[in-house]
Amino acid sequence: MKNYVLDTTVLLYEPQALFAFDDNNVIIPITIIEDIDRFKKDLNENGRNARQTSRLLDELRTRGSLTNGVKLPNGGTAFVAMHSDVAIGRLPAEFRDKNRDHFLLAIALNVKDHSPRPTILVTKDLNLRIKADTIGIPVEDYKSDQIDIGDLYKGYRDVALGGDQFDAFVKKGLLENRFGLFPHEFGAFSDLANPARKMFGKTDLKGGLIVKIDCERAPEHWRLTPRNREQWFAMHALMQDDIQLVTLLGKAGTGKTLLAVAAALYKTVDENIYNRILVSRPTLPMGKDIGFLPGTVEEKLTPWMSPIADNIDFIMQRQAASKRHIRDFKELMNMGILNIEGLTYIRGRSIHNQYLIIDEAQNLTPHEIKTVITRVGEGTKIVLTGDPYQIDNPYIDSSSNGLTYVVDKMKQQEISAHVTLHQGERSRISELAANIL
Repeated sequence: MKNYVLDTTVLLYEPQALFAFDDNNVIIPITIIEDIDRFKKDLNENGRNARQTSRLLDELRTRGSLTNGVKLPNGGTAFVAMHSDVAIGRLPAEFRDKNRDHFLLAIALNVKDHSPRPTILVTKDLNLRIKADTIGIPVEDYKSDQIDIGDLYKGYRDVALGGDQFDAFVKKGLLENRFGLFPHEFGAFSDLANPARKMFGKTDLKGGLIVKIDCERAPEHWRLTPRNREQWFAMHALMQDDIQLVTLLGKAGTGKTLLAVAAALYKTVDENIYNRILVSRPTLPMGKDIGFLPGTVEEKLTPWMSPIADNIDFIMQRQAASKRHIRDFKELMNMGILNIEGLTYIRGRSIHNQYLIIDEAQNLTPHEIKTVITRVGEGTKIVLTGDPYQIDNPYIDSSSNGLTYVVDKMKQQEISAHVTLHQGERSRISELAANIL
């Protein structure tokens, strides 16, 4: 049995964390109640989670005194703890101001001093974890849904075949899946005796057979040709109508967004499979925010959607000689082919017959990503792109973000495919910067 002292960051990340500690004590410092009250008016995910936390705590209050402890459904007990002047006095001089982090440390220290049970502070705040460690308070990150990024599913694997088996695969174009490949997983197959001989394949819908695919004659979509095998795997998944969910991971310049936009244009404009393209991305700034933006919703979103506009205009420039006569990003919007929306407005919607692209999805929490995917209706394909090593959301990291969560949880599903892209193709300087800086 242990005491777990929760920080505000944990409950803003996941209100249900109150019930995630089995039959142990869950300590809610009084400073959390103050923080939750400050966040509850926000119109973002933090605000919604703050309001949900308030409702959960209020429901627990009706069952008994939170000061004395209220039993939780999982067998644990929830307490609200006050800070102690004595405990504050035991903190280092640098921590004795009225900083809310230091009040929280004092509460954790007080619980630790007065309980025979091990006491652990749980927080997603890296600096608070460092402070707690310096004064001898055991501390942990909240890890309920973290994924080991080093072992994350890539969407493809290298497989060596015996000479006869390789020849049979080349001739028949089919291979029994004895390698444990998931549905829609790609494979780079080589001849064990002659590794220079290579063939590419992909498992079928059920994952029982591997079907040969030819990457040497990759098709052009809006004059955009994949430049490496991962890009071709990605384009193949983006173009298949029976794959409703595609996730693309990769560093800057690997072509994630460009490929997704090109496939969306081809499927919507050329093949008329979808009624329109809907693009959205989290509105989180990189670096110092520029503050309030005046204008309409569309005008406010323009800075956030500039990367999408850049990719579409790049594709359009390559189409200058075509007969489509679509010149740029704005013309696509005026024609009703392309729509851009902030993720704030997706909650509660049902999105049917659209090609939906969520860019920079690594900045979403698992709960937010679930909210987005559950909006997908009949005939809609959703593509999530992002780099889990470039996260601007302060409450998540490369292992706990929504994008890696979806990759891991959906890898065995028949309607999803994933590709991790490694090689940068934007430009030589972009690739050098991504690898060296």
